[in-house]
Amino acid sequence: MNQPDMHAGNAGSTGNARKRPRLAVWKFASCDGCQLSLLDCEDEFLALADAIEIANFPEASSAIGEGPYDLSLVEGSITTGHDAERILAVRQQSKFLVTIGACATAGGVQALRNFADIREFVAAVYASPQYIKTLATSTPISAHVPVDYELRGCPIDKTQLIEVISAFLAGRKPAIASHSVCVECKQRGTVCVMVQGTPCLGPVTHAGCGAICPAFRRGCYGCYGPMETPNVAALAREWQVLGATPQIVRHALRTFNVAAPAFLKESEAHDD
Repeated sequence: MNQPDMHAGNAGSTGNARKRPRLAVWKFASCDGCQLSLLDCEDEFLALADAIEIANFPEASSAIGEGPYDLSLVEGSITTGHDAERILAVRQQSKFLVTIGACATAGGVQALRNFADIREFVAAVYASPQYIKTLATSTPISAHVPVDYELRGCPIDKTQLIEVISAFLAGRKPAIASHSVCVECKQRGTVCVMVQGTPCLGPVTHAGCGAICPAFRRGCYGCYGPMETPNVAALAREWQVLGATPQIVRHALRTFNVAAPAFLKESEAHDD
């Protein structure tokens, strides 16, 4: 990720007033959950509000300021031709662009369309499918424009989001851990569910959730996508030792982060 200087700006009329960095939040194909995580920051976000200008955030305010923007947060995947054009305009107006959530970083659960004929889905859902214009695939933002940082999760963790925004304001790299959910299990003293015979995606999933599911004796769902250098093939073999069929392994990897390369490759290895 680039090391930004978010404090750079023109002095105001008094000669010593600093221009606040301008923040924009954009939505593409998604459920709005990651934007709601930002709104859920409440007190933490209020502390940042004095340091930034929220210029464009339709989820929070109808007041829309025109670009350019110092930092853009982008939620959602690209699923229509119109959005493929719109993200180019967003990138052009943004000094730094950060994608937030599984949809923006890996295509989201809607990327399941990538394995089927989208025309069949449209015909099954809409009474007049001839009026629906959509792409055959759902793809992450990085497939269309350069991205400065990716924050994973479905939805994202609000503490991590505040850290990313703070890092850009300070001109430094975000301090987001790259380890797996397994480390979080150890930190909270949770006994490994795989040792107890429950298949779990924790060993290959990026940390950030606090290992909630294993704490309730449930295997990790992989909401935060693959960690750095995950050995998904080795984990799949362990799942099969525990009795998981190829179909179970494939379905487990084809959820929120189905189009993430590491999960996609291993899921295809278990196709019929």
